[in-house]
Amino acid sequence: CNSPFIPLSGASRGMRTRSLLFLCVCVCVCVCVCSADYPDLRKHNNCMASSLTPAIYAKLCDKATPNGYTLDLAIQTGVDNPGHPFIKTVGMVAGDEESYEVFSDLLDPIIKERHNGYDPSTMKHPTDLDASKIHSGNFDPRYVLSSRVRTGRSIRGLSLPPACTRAERREVERVVVDALAGLHGDLDGKYYSLTQMTDGEQQQLIDDHFLFDKPVSPLLTCAGMARDWPDARGIWHNNEKTFLVWVNEEDHTRVISMEKGGNMKRVFERFCKGLLEVERLIQERGWEFMWNERLGYVLTCPSNLGTGLRAGVHVKLPLLSKDPRLSKILDNLRLQKRGTGGVDTAAVGGVFDISNLDRLGLSEVQLVQTVVDGVNYLIECEKRLEKGQDIKVPPPPLKQFK
Repeated sequence: CNSPFIPLSGASRGMRTRSLLFLCVCVCVCVCVCSADYPDLRKHNNCMASSLTPAIYAKLCDKATPNGYTLDLAIQTGVDNPGHPFIKTVGMVAGDEESYEVFSDLLDPIIKERHNGYDPSTMKHPTDLDASKIHSGNFDPRYVLSSRVRTGRSIRGLSLPPACTRAERREVERVVVDALAGLHGDLDGKYYSLTQMTDGEQQQLIDDHFLFDKPVSPLLTCAGMARDWPDARGIWHNNEKTFLVWVNEEDHTRVISMEKGGNMKRVFERFCKGLLEVERLIQERGWEFMWNERLGYVLTCPSNLGTGLRAGVHVKLPLLSKDPRLSKILDNLRLQKRGTGGVDTAAVGGVFDISNLDRLGLSEVQLVQTVVDGVNYLIECEKRLEKGQDIKVPPPPLKQFK
């Protein structure tokens, strides 16, 4: 239809007319079929439902990644779960690295909404794992009970957990466990397979709060995360139990650095050291992590793109937790709060899990420093309230991407 006009004979014009009519009929049939399959999202409150239109659905419904992952598979979790009572969920997952390209017409606006206006079609994501740049990262231990930094990493060339085959899942385990065996010094440790651990090992991991169990959240089960559980899943940790790697849970790997107390800088130093060493060992074995300059590190859920990083502390704020201004303070500091048991859990004794809200468009160092500065501000507010003094809501941050 966009070709230049060329005079045609009567017969040729007739053939062209019939071809155009056939094309139009095919397009109409395709749109009608896809419209008949369009999900009912009228009561939904997730990012997918906000961005998906009949036109986008018609454009993407017959597409698939080279691994056969389709749009309907990607959005199933958002269709089956209309919304979250406290947090607007994403409502869509990736089945492989190519999902972010094949379904970009839907994923790009979802990413832009979830990540504070970051536009993956025009912007580039920074990465910085230099922990020496963190300042004021040792919190008052009277308030901060524990510190933790986690992220995810995916192995390029293998499908992500929502879509991987049993063979691919087992290959992820083999590649990762083989690489982790190369860690030494303070990172030396052991892998515990969920299918092979002893009762004693299982109980110890439960007591240490390390063991992850079969997903029960509909957000995960509807996305296909729990298939063949617990096949090819496991937990690795170093001997000091301060550096952990989960294998084949929501992502290929979850890498965690943690310890009791408030030394977030030390936790982040171990995180960076361990993560870089794991990546080196993976590459030595002929593999690499999924990464590109637009999306950063590629993970299953679009909410974790970029750094995939959540730096958090369990902090005791009994007085501030009762102040109606707390939510606004957290918003302006770009922080989020959860109960110590995670999403949907209540705070006990005024203890909250406080972590960064952003993931994409800012580097690891920037996000950890945001948490450090924000938690120090919250602690200062708590101390002022203890003295009967007033507190102030900090000014909102400058809009970085909008």
